Amino acid sequence: MRRLPFLNGVRAFEAAARHGSFAGAASELNVTPAAISRMVHLLEDRLGVALFERAANRLSMTAAGRSYQTGLTPLLDALASLTAQVTTQAGARALTIGVGPTFATRWLIPRLADFRRIEPDIEVRVTAGGVAGSFTEDWTCGITLGSGDWPGLVSERLFAADLQPVCAPRLAARLKQPADLSGPTLLRVAHATEDWPLWLKAAGSPRIAAKGPQFEYYGQALQAAADGVGIAMGIRPYIDDDIRAGRLVAPFPLTVPKGKEWYLVYREFRKDQRDFAAFRRWLMGAERGPPKRRRR
Repeated sequence: MRRLPFLNGVRAFEAAARHGSFAGAASELNVTPAAISRMVHLLEDRLGVALFERAANRLSMTAAGRSYQTGLTPLLDALASLTAQVTTQAGARALTIGVGPTFATRWLIPRLADFRRIEPDIEVRVTAGGVAGSFTEDWTCGITLGSGDWPGLVSERLFAADLQPVCAPRLAARLKQPADLSGPTLLRVAHATEDWPLWLKAAGSPRIAAKGPQFEYYGQALQAAADGVGIAMGIRPYIDDDIRAGRLVAPFPLTVPKGKEWYLVYREFRKDQRDFAAFRRWLMGAERGPPKRRRR
């Protein structure tokens, strides 16, 4: 008879080992850190082996834990791959893509019709997220901004995230040089407070401070800019379509790297799955140009 370990504990341990914390595992498995800790303790009790060394604000694996995790991760990846293959064979053809709300509305959704034209039988589900740290087992892949280094995930660079101020055409006419930004309203994004200082320093105007209205997302700030509320710090690729359409104007040619780039992230076992492979091929081509418009 096959003797299997406490499987909930195995999942909890493997996730905690991969993330380096109970909190990271809890986020992935949608439970509390306390629940992860309890499940790992139960697993250790049943195995009779300590897997973690616990100290204040620190979690490290024992030699036994490192050995166990090295074998477990590929086994669980293989199980997930097998499950995905079975569901695909059963007729389920779906992609769940984790992206941030602004990336979804400003880049992905305007291009989805082209993917649907190429792969009409694949159901696409766009879900909020995009941060690789919140990657869940239910996602096929994510598109996120970062350094490209996420343990347990494959990351492939899509495009740069360059910064450039943008505004409505009528405001752009008054802006001749970066020093002119000292007067107009400079719109801010709550989670990107470094954007304006970074660009202004590169433009030779570090004393100018952004003090305009603050928004939660880039998309809100860019909409406010298009409506003439002020000047937003644009980030590529969010601004490209609006600039091409004339809704926004970049009054200065200077672009500054944000220090992060856009990546497609996924688990290794997904790479050879038919539907994900089709999406990945399309995505790598779509990032090189504007959305295709249907002829009327």
